[in-house]
Formats: sequence, C-alpha cells, structure tokens
Amino acid sequence: MVRQRKLGERIGTFFMFAGPTTLIFAVVMVLPFLYGIFLTFTNWDGQANSFAFVGFQNYRTAVFDPVFWTSLWLTLRYAIVGVLLTNAVAFLLAYILTSGVKASGFFRAGFFTPNLIGGIVLGFVWQFIFSRVFPQMGRAMGWQLFSTSWLSDPNKAFWALVIVTVWQYSGYMMVIYIAGLVSVPDELLEAASIEGAGSWAKLRRIILPLIRPSVIVCFFLTIQRCFMVYDLNLSLTNGGPYRSTTLISMNVYQTAFLSRQYGPGQAEAIFLFFIVAGVSLAQVYFGKRKEVEM
Repeated sequence: MVRQRKLGERIGTFFMFAGPTTLIFAVVMVLPFLYGIFLTFTNWDGQANSFAFVGFQNYRTAVFDPVFWTSLWLTLRYAIVGVLLTNAVAFLLAYILTSGVKASGFFRAGFFTPNLIGGIVLGFVWQFIFSRVFPQMGRAMGWQLFSTSWLSDPNKAFWALVIVTVWQYSGYMMVIYIAGLVSVPDELLEAASIEGAGSWAKLRRIILPLIRPSVIVCFFLTIQRCFMVYDLNLSLTNGGPYRSTTLISMNVYQTAFLSRQYGPGQAEAIFLFFIVAGVSLAQVYFGKRKEVEM
C-alpha cells in the first residue's frame, strides 16, 4: 500500500507540473503528426470533404517520383557542402577569437548576429545583394564573376544559397566551438609548449581530441538545419531558376499544397522526418559514446 501510495503521489506530482506542457505538446505535435501519417493512406487533396483509402499508393508515388529524388539529392549535396564550410568557418572564427584577440566579445556578438535574423528577411536582404549590389560592383570593377546576378544562373544560384547558409549558421556554431575551446585545460597547452610542440601540433594532438563533443554537436546541428531549411530557400531563390535550388522541404510543400497532392506530399514529409530523426539519433549515439570514452 505504501508503494502504491508513493506511485500515486509521483503520478499526481507529474501531472501537476508537467501535465499542461505534456498536453500542449500532444495537441500541437503528436496528434498532428499521427493525423499526417493517417492521411498518407488516403487520396485527400487538402480541400475535399471526403476521401478514400488508397493503401500505400502515396508512398509508391513518392518513391517513383523523379522530382522527389532530384530534390533529395540536391538537399544532400547542399547539406554536405554547407556542413563542411559552416563548421570550417565556425571553428576558424572560434579559434581566432579564443587566441587573445582584442575586442573578442564585440566580434563574437557580430558574428552571432546573422543567426538572430529570420530566414525570410535574410533571404530578401541577400537577394538584393546578389541581384543588385554584386552585379553593379562587378561591372564597375570589371569582375566577370559578379557581372550578372548569381540568382539567374542555375549553377551559381546553388552556391549563393550555400554562401548565405554559411554566413547565417557559422556564428551559432562558433559559440559552441568557443565553449569547447575555453574548456581545454591551459596546463596541457603549457606543457605541450614546454615540450616544444608548435601551434599545429597542439591543435591536432590536444585541442581537437578534447573538443570532440562540440564538433559532434555542431556537425549534427548543421545537418539538421540544412535538411530542414525552407524559409531561406523560399525568399532567396524560390527554388529557381528552373528548379535548380528546390530543396526537399520546398518540394514537399509544393507537392502537398500547390499541386494539391496532399497524400504524396505527406508521404514525402514522412521520408524527410525519418532522415532527420536518423540524424538526431546518430547525434545522441555518438555524443553518448564519446562521453563514455572520455
């Protein structure tokens, strides 16, 4: 009886403090997600009052849709390039700002600021830069690379999207790298200097192994953001020109809401969910394993 009473008290305490939050989460997140899975087995177009069950037809449509795979491959390419460049720039900035540079606090705030700007506003600002500022500057300076708008070229538009992504995310990742770098014991670095180790040797042998948790977090956070990006894709390129920058999130939206194929679009969203969920689980797994090793 005592054990049952304690269990009842714990359940009551849980519902008292966490019950409202749990209820809101279930209503806002869990139920719509389950309803979305249910709709993948129907032919609902997003407007009709009735629908019919079609089984796994929507999943087959998504699997055999070449546009879906094209956007998924483009997103994978965008994620690989974006992750590598973002983390390289973020680590370089963090390493410089933790090396005794004057006014490092000011520079940290400045580099972090782009992350505070919404993707829609950021996209429109850079759209103006790529469409007006760079072409004017390129023609004035005689720089052929910037003589025309990057957003009108299918190849350059992709790299414009990458540049803005790196500019936006590198400041946030820089803060995480700084947290890892300042946690490296000064005694180890001083001992390495006494032994004659140079800056490169200390970076490779001491600093990088000790900040592996920060590296793992930054890499997986960047991967998640690159796979889920939509607002920046919409405002900067709108998927153009000629669908050359239509990433997977935008393709899901266009399929479900513009083409009125809600079932196939929701099925594509489920595929995207499993990709992002896999990335999140991999982050947790590698993060826990590194914690155990350390």
